[in-house]
Amino acid sequence: MSHFPNGFLWGGATAANQYEGGWNEGGRGPALTDVTTGGTVDTPRMITWIDKYGSPHASPSHGFTLPEGASYAVLEDYYYPNHKGTDFYHHWKEDIALFAEMGFKIFRMSISWSRLYPKGIEEEPNQEGIEFYRNVFKELKAHGIEPLVTIWHFDTPLYIEEQMGGWANREVIDLFVRYATTCFEEYKGLVKYWLTFNEINNTIMFLDMAGAAADERYTEAYQILHNEFVASAKAVQIGHAIDPDNRIGCMICGICNYPLTPDPDDMLAFQRAWEKNIFYCGDVQCKGEYPIFARRLWNEHNVHLDITEEDLKILKEGTVDYYTFSYYMSNAVTTHEMDEKAGGNGVMGARNPYLEYSDWGWALDPKGLRYYLEVVNDRYHKPIMIVENGLGAYDTVEEDGSIHDPFRIDYYRAHIREMDKAIEEGVDLIGYTTWGCIDLVSAGTGEMRKRYGFIYVDMDDEGKGTMKRTPKDSFYWYKKVIESNGGDLE
Repeated sequence: MSHFPNGFLWGGATAANQYEGGWNEGGRGPALTDVTTGGTVDTPRMITWIDKYGSPHASPSHGFTLPEGASYAVLEDYYYPNHKGTDFYHHWKEDIALFAEMGFKIFRMSISWSRLYPKGIEEEPNQEGIEFYRNVFKELKAHGIEPLVTIWHFDTPLYIEEQMGGWANREVIDLFVRYATTCFEEYKGLVKYWLTFNEINNTIMFLDMAGAAADERYTEAYQILHNEFVASAKAVQIGHAIDPDNRIGCMICGICNYPLTPDPDDMLAFQRAWEKNIFYCGDVQCKGEYPIFARRLWNEHNVHLDITEEDLKILKEGTVDYYTFSYYMSNAVTTHEMDEKAGGNGVMGARNPYLEYSDWGWALDPKGLRYYLEVVNDRYHKPIMIVENGLGAYDTVEEDGSIHDPFRIDYYRAHIREMDKAIEEGVDLIGYTTWGCIDLVSAGTGEMRKRYGFIYVDMDDEGKGTMKRTPKDSFYWYKKVIESNGGDLE
């Protein structure tokens, strides 16, 4: 028997920079992802740039800082998978029809900031960009699908990154607020579910992944987060003022942390991992204030932030309406030497001997999803959505054109069962959007072979292919799940 409530929001999720394409069409300006090359599970994605002498360079994207006098550049000898994504820009009607055939109640997508404001500093938005998204939202509504719109999904306009220093600069808060206000005003009545910042906590997690960073890098990272918190809180207040029906949420990269051993030091490390990586951002956005442990986190790296009394007032008055998160894996934390280290994006700990791992090194852990749900439900007492969950895997197209993906069905079935149990135990879960409901470019590796979708897109890692859309076996399975409101998972 299904415990999913009536009106549960089943659907799928994408991001403009990985899916939309049309990177230099319709008046859109470039974003950082447009100067980011492809990579693999073993080789990093690179940022391409030109130094002050005009020489071209490519540097690993994680932790990259543009040298003084240099500029970002698209170089001839590199492939940039985000330029094309999987071409929603030219296939949106076809794709939305497929989502409707599956029975989607909600579709999560993002707006590309530089499609509305090409440099991010303009006084008036790009009308061609405004109309593109308006048409998309109207098409979704015509099919009975609610848009769930992420305002910022890793795509700050490149001009802001290069000329203003990105989110470390407080001036960017007001530029974001102008952009968010435009979204709320232009799409009033078409969009009511919004997310301010995607996986906002990645700023700190990625810094830790890079290894021993200098205290100055941590100061910058925490300042970036603070500026984004203020921008988010301002956007929440403006969104509510423009349309009281707007429901605006946060979005956290949700990784369930476990202690690897019962050693008390591992227990403390596990607690600290939750505080730093999960609760720090969730507390500010849901409770409107920094948690008590924030001072300890800052002191660990001699962090001194530019925080005003007005900022603190804005944070208190701009709390989100609901909590959303991504969930792909769990992480084992230990203070001991690790016999075997886990791989995969966002994974910094030891390999968990009780779990299986994907081809990209991600722990397959549906029970961790239930644990995470119950923890954040108890902490925040707000409605919850899981807005990313999925398995990146290889797909094979058979001679007759069919794609059989029982491993993906098994993955989703196990996670949905744990969601059902969490709801039965009292978790206020209102929606679920699977990640990459249609194949798109991997954020971590830039690959196409790492496929998530219910819908296969004919394109390879070099951007070659017809872009033909083909439903996989999981397409029909998920359609059945939605029709039964989670009651039929076989």
